[in-house]
This record gives sequence, structure tokens and C-alpha cells, in this order.
Amino acid sequence: MNPRVAAIEPSLIRAIAAKKKPGMIDLGLGEPTLLPQQRFIDAAARWAAEHGVKYTVNAGDLGLRERIAAHYAYPGMSDARNAVVTTGSQEAVYVAIKTLLDPAKDELLIADPSFPAYAKMAQLEGVAFRHVHMRADEGFRYDAEAILDAVDRATRAIVVASPANPTGRVLHDAEARRLAEGLLARAGPPVWVLQDEIYRELTYVDDPGYVAKYYPHTVVANSLSKSNALTGMRIGWLLAPDGAAEALNKTHSYLTSTASAFGQRVAHEIFGEPGALTEQSAWYRRQLVDVTAALDESGLDYVPVDGAFYACVKLPRSTDSLAAALELVENRGVVAIPGRIFGDSLEGWLRLSWVAPIDELAEGLRRISAL
Repeated sequence: MNPRVAAIEPSLIRAIAAKKKPGMIDLGLGEPTLLPQQRFIDAAARWAAEHGVKYTVNAGDLGLRERIAAHYAYPGMSDARNAVVTTGSQEAVYVAIKTLLDPAKDELLIADPSFPAYAKMAQLEGVAFRHVHMRADEGFRYDAEAILDAVDRATRAIVVASPANPTGRVLHDAEARRLAEGLLARAGPPVWVLQDEIYRELTYVDDPGYVAKYYPHTVVANSLSKSNALTGMRIGWLLAPDGAAEALNKTHSYLTSTASAFGQRVAHEIFGEPGALTEQSAWYRRQLVDVTAALDESGLDYVPVDGAFYACVKLPRSTDSLAAALELVENRGVVAIPGRIFGDSLEGWLRLSWVAPIDELAEGLRRISAL
């Protein structure tokens, strides 16, 4: 067996979620509770009945790639050739890490707190990685200067997720611009920025930042999983400048050949209707009003929610987030995710998914407050 595989621990998020029993309050997995917009699935089914479900080219259906690239219209990556359709955003991120970094000499810098898959993907590829911690006393906001200060000679790519899983913080426009300016001013080979935008359509601030607007060495990952409640459809994409897109597609073609042709047709229908990509975000905005009220009432310290559907709350007494999460799931009927999974900077915190009914969230917060 590959020793790199043996060295990677299984997902602790899934392990805790697997302890859920009927009747428990589930604030664990990042799974939308909304149903998908059925009209797009029906339209894709009609199309498939007439045309079949055949291979697309490796990079994905041309019409879909045109629509994705044109929708986001990032400078230097607004044409179909700049888009690669992937099997979800998980594959998109893995393809980027595998393609952009040389395990023999390059290093990946990860802005924490962060989803653990970035580090595990790097580990699987034998790529060195380091974390740069955003500060708890600043609400874990993205700090471009801290990220730039952490870049060294070996750094060849930086991962920034915005909105972030687990904190829900958003990279603001001024910070995205500052990060781009700082990287452009560096001598030597360019440092890539991989911006994971899987929660982009669930953003609740007025000035979100997109590094690709300002920095030509940016690769963007996204998917329909969260925005349109299509986690199981497994349709994601990468946007990248000329040259990089071709290399990314080469890697993708040997990992999964093509993304689901039926899923691509569903995506084609969604991107073809103005507003469909953000249609479900209205529900999350309404839910956030009640979530914020419940968080305030709980008395727990929490991270301001800029986007996504997570809230990070500080444990009232303990700093051992794993022990707290196990106590909650085993004895208090609440599934919550320990902060330590997302980096040392989030130890002493819990990540809560707030897609559950608001009364369940409020009761879960009361049980956490009693720890």
C-alpha cells in the first residue's frame, strides 16, 4: 500500500456524524436541507431522453463551460477554454493541488481555520504544507498581511476559501486587492492563489473579495453542491488562465475522465436561467436573521457570519473541542464538529451547521452553553 495513504487519518467529521442517532439535533455535516430546483432536473431529463447520456470532452460540455466562464467573467479566464468541469469541488481542489505544485520542491500555504481536505490532499501528493493562522481576537477575519508575511521561497500556492468553512468569514475586497498587490510585487516565480469559492453564492456582506479580479495567477474552484442543494450531483469546476487550464484539464482527464454528463446538463440549465444560481440564497439570508438572534441569546462567543451556513461558537469552559463534541453526541443528543479539525487556531471552538430548524439550533446552543 502507498504509505502516504496509510498516514492520512480518516475524516473525523464523518466519524462524529456517524454517531448520530434518531432524535438527535444535527448541527454537524455541511449538507443543505433544501431540496434542489426540480425544474432543472426535469429539463435535463427531457434533454437526455432525446440525446442520451454520453461522454462529453474531458474539460466538459462546451456550452456549459461557456456559460460558467461568462457568468464569473474573471479577467483572463472568461472563455470556455478557461473552464474545466469536475466531479464536484473536491476533485477541483485536488486537481489544482496536484497540477500546480511540485512535490520535490514546492510548498502549499493554507490560511486557517480551514477545511482539512486541503492539507490531506497535499499530504497524499507528498507536497509540503504550512498553515498561517488567522487570529481569534480578530474574529478569524482574513488578514492579507499575515498571509503575505508567511510566504517564503518554497511557497508556490496559497489556499484561501471564501466564504470559509468552518468560520463563515469572507475575504473582503480590500484584502483580496492587498494580497494580489503583495504577490505581484514579489520577485521570483509567481505564487498561485487557489480560491475555493464553493460558498460564494451564499455570501451576506456587500464587499466580498475575489483574488482573480486582481491577480492573474489565480485558480478558482466552485460547484453547485451548496448553492443549489446538489451535493450528490457532483458537479464542480475550475477557472484558470490560459496554460494553467490546459494543465488542469490534463490532470482531471486521468482522474475521472469526465464529470457526469447528466449533471453537466442540469448545470447547463441552471446557468442558462438568470438568478437561478443564487435563488436559494434568499432562504439562507432569512435563516441567518434567526440564527444570529439565537446565537446572541445563547451568551456564547461566536464568529461573525459573513457567508456559508456555519457558525463557530467558543466553548464556555473547556478548551478540548474533541472531548466536548463527544460529550455532546454521546450524552446530550447534539452533533457538533470540534474546532481542532480545522486547525490549531480553532481549538476550544465548535463548528455548527445552521441549516437545521431554528428551534433545534436554539436548543442545541442551550445544551452547549451547559457544558
